[in-house]
Amino acid sequence: MSSRRTAKVASSIREIVSSTILFGLKDPRVKNVTVLGVDVADDMRTAKVYISVMGEPNVQALTMHGLNSARGFIQSKVADQLQIRYTPVLTFVLDQGVKKSIEAAQLLREAMQRTSGGPEGQIDEETEAEEVEEEADEETEESTEGDE
Repeated sequence: MSSRRTAKVASSIREIVSSTILFGLKDPRVKNVTVLGVDVADDMRTAKVYISVMGEPNVQALTMHGLNSARGFIQSKVADQLQIRYTPVLTFVLDQGVKKSIEAAQLLREAMQRTSGGPEGQIDEETEAEEVEEEADEETEESTEGDE
């Protein structure tokens, strides 16, 4: 099996699973799900479907339970639309990458606030106005000293 073929199968499975979750599932537990990617084994017998669920951890656990309950239905949709010898057994994996990137962005924002001293890295308008006035006063003093 070539890696190009497994990549094409993974892309197809991702599209089929995404559309099935969005339009085919009527389970109220499954909501706010994003299919991030699919890893297919070299023998194409198994596939890991990486998903992201927006919400609290208990909502994520409930959504994962709903997806695992609907796994057979989703696999049947994959089997109907893909023309391959074996239908991969799907395994849903909750990807924490999005959550970690949001946390990292928050940490960076906090670090920027601490280093700049102002909210969100912005300088206070009053402080900026005072600095401009001081620079103007210094320029005026330098120009009057040069005239004398």
